[in-house]
Amino acid sequence: MNLYDTVYNYPTKNPEGFTGDEINKLLHDFPELDRKMFDDAMIGNTCMVIDGKAVMYHCDILTAIKCGLEHRDRTFQEWD
Repeated sequence: MNLYDTVYNYPTKNPEGFTGDEINKLLHDFPELDRKMFDDAMIGNTCMVIDGKAVMYHCDILTAIKCGLEHRDRTFQEWD
């Protein structure tokens, strides 16, 4: 399964995206991921609040994982 499918087919509670707990569980599948690069890529992303919890969109999680795996910052084109 490729990275896109892994993120978009992850069994999230909300179809809109990931809660913080779901993100942490997903990231356990990527031990080589640079968590600081992931966290930096998540700064400034749009999210929504459902049942009092922030929910992060799939596209932002995908981009942040790519940044963490590739040890890089988000590019200008990756900003939403």
